[in-house]
Amino acid sequence: MLFTRRFIVLILFALSYNAIANEQANQLLQEVDRNLQPQSYEMYRKLINIEPDGTEKSFVLYTLKKGKDKMLALFLDPASERGRSSLRLGENMWLYIPNVGKPLRITSLQSVVGGVFNNSDIMQLDYSVEYDAQSLQEDNEQLLLDLKAKSRSVAYDRLKMWVDKTYKVPMKIEAYSASGMLIKTLHYSKIKDFGNGYQRPAILQTDSPLYQGYKSVMLFDGIKPRELQEQVFSLDYMDKVGELRE
Repeated sequence: MLFTRRFIVLILFALSYNAIANEQANQLLQEVDRNLQPQSYEMYRKLINIEPDGTEKSFVLYTLKKGKDKMLALFLDPASERGRSSLRLGENMWLYIPNVGKPLRITSLQSVVGGVFNNSDIMQLDYSVEYDAQSLQEDNEQLLLDLKAKSRSVAYDRLKMWVDKTYKVPMKIEAYSASGMLIKTLHYSKIKDFGNGYQRPAILQTDSPLYQGYKSVMLFDGIKPRELQEQVFSLDYMDKVGELRE
């Protein structure tokens, strides 16, 4: 009887400890989201796809985000892509192409720019929206989060995220499929002061064992808070995004 009571106490202690650890891990994940970007903002990005022979193709995007699940990106360059826009509302995404008509549905695993970045990478929501943190541990000079997708519709089933201890921003992310296969690795670098209290990486580079010799780079600039109306994030507004540039 005494053994049974002690066993029950140990089980309850373990469950309580795990619950506290998971809560700390998820609090860190939410802090990472806050440090990466304001809840409502505008920014500019340059995407560069690099092929094995060194050939490069670049895209410039003007991006708007509101809350945790609304994002809109307008293509400014090259000229052949100018006027296109991508909209994400939660798990749903669309691509608008001038003179084509109504916006087209796209998926997270497709890529509107080609290269290693898919639509989910380009239209990335807050990590805490799509993932639960299941563990937190120290790994040398960084913190390591193990993240599990909240639903099957998320592009990656599991992420391993290495977080800078000082700035509380990601420095490396490994993305895995449900079978445990490594799909790609995301490398954040060059922590920069963007003003308004945001010190975060200015460069994101990705490579994948599925695309040997290829890599894609994302450069961030001009991140600043901006209040935006709900109507901006709608199918009817996808051809008007350029009017919001100051």
